[in-house]
Amino acid sequence: MPTLIQSEVIAGVVVVTPDVHGDERGRFVETYRRSWFPHGREMLQGNRSDKQAGALVGLHYHLHQADYWYVPKGRALVVLHDLRQGSPTDGKTLTLEIGEHDHRGVFIPPGLAHGFSALSDLTITYLVDQYYNPDDELGVAWNDPEIAADWRVKDPILSQRDRQNPRRADLPPGRHPYWSLRT
Repeated sequence: MPTLIQSEVIAGVVVVTPDVHGDERGRFVETYRRSWFPHGREMLQGNRSDKQAGALVGLHYHLHQADYWYVPKGRALVVLHDLRQGSPTDGKTLTLEIGEHDHRGVFIPPGLAHGFSALSDLTITYLVDQYYNPDDELGVAWNDPEIAADWRVKDPILSQRDRQNPRRADLPPGRHPYWSLRT
């Protein structure tokens, strides 16, 4: 049975340490099970991203979409920041390292800014509970001093999109998430 830990820093975040089974042939890891997560959100789409060491992705957020991240190869430093107005953890930031060294995955509810830096070359898989919707692809500045994330990369490699995201204080009206009991 995997270990499921509700974050004490940000409400609704669940960190999973799955069981790992292995022998001389290799290993087997059950990386996701719907019943592990709050409200049994149905994941509808799976994605994979390969990044080189030093890449930084984010901070992104969605008003409606939840994510589940798992890193089967390499190491990622995950940064989560609660943007949800009215949340008991609004304004809190959680940083955790996940990867093949510990097999942990992380459930990210809607309304959390989320990103990662590649501490090594890596592969990240992420499941989402909504189909791609460009209107729900939002962002906040990765280097916002209000968030104050330590990404542990010296010269991050960023996309043009991530260079242009606004600071938290400058999020446009109607694009700020709100707290819901069904995160």
